[in-house]
Amino acid sequence: MDLDQLSWRKKILSEENVFILDVRTSEEFEDSRIPNSINIDFYNPQNFMSELSKLDKNSKYFVYCRSGVRSANSCSLMVELGFKEVYNLLGGIVEWSGKLVN
Repeated sequence: MDLDQLSWRKKILSEENVFILDVRTSEEFEDSRIPNSINIDFYNPQNFMSELSKLDKNSKYFVYCRSGVRSANSCSLMVELGFKEVYNLLGGIVEWSGKLVN
């Protein structure tokens, strides 16, 4: 499900058992990221699939990338794999107006 910045942030704050996934490269992740996010690089498909297989499919995942394309693809894949709740951040970190960790 695609959510705009405000809806994405509000839903994270109102839910429990939430994970924030950054699907950018490790270099992008090190440069800046949304607090409390974990990095799984979409562009490293073998590792990406391996890491997804370790996640609890019943948890809630809030997924972002640079502009929203990789995260949208990641969310689609996660739904196909049986994840129950995945939320894509529209506009990605480029449009994020919230706090960042550098």
